[in-house]
Amino acid sequence: MPLSKRLFDIMLSALLLMLLWPVLAVVAVIVALSDGRPILFVSERMKTPCTGFGLIKFRTMIDAGADSGVSGGDKVERMIRYGAILRRTRLDELPQLWNVLRGDISLVGPRPPLRQYVEKFPDLYTRVLRSRPGITGLATLYFHTHEELLLEKSRSAAETDAIYSRACVPRKARIDLIYQTHRSLCFDARILLVTLLCKMR
Repeated sequence: MPLSKRLFDIMLSALLLMLLWPVLAVVAVIVALSDGRPILFVSERMKTPCTGFGLIKFRTMIDAGADSGVSGGDKVERMIRYGAILRRTRLDELPQLWNVLRGDISLVGPRPPLRQYVEKFPDLYTRVLRSRPGITGLATLYFHTHEELLLEKSRSAAETDAIYSRACVPRKARIDLIYQTHRSLCFDARILLVTLLCKMR
């Protein structure tokens, strides 16, 4: 990662954490009142093809122990009260600003994948993860809503995995690689601005 991008990440994520701490506190209370503790959910994701890290989110589902894989229609019944709203507004992802400060991810980049998909598509993710993963990115802007529509039709973990592997992974990767060839601080700033405007609609 270029030093300029890392400094941009540190300064902006630190500023956002200072400004948004009341929002973080309110969301934490909402999760606690909805379903108790834990308030946070930590999921292993990959920042390189070989290196994983703990991605932090506000918990939006009832804990299922050995649960794994992406979220599809098969997990809807496990959603806690207000969980869908937190996901739709992406407020559940605010704790990832801490991941940015730690250097696990960037503000902008491909969404960090689960280990199982990096191992399933090693050649693809070797290329995609040349960019530091991010909270938002080009693929998030242009494919996230369509991905949710595809996955909400699934009724089992196996079906969710099949849809995600067949229809989502390759399409998201193509967009992530487009970002990779055009990435710059100006492009990152534009993606962040569009992400914010989309969530304010």
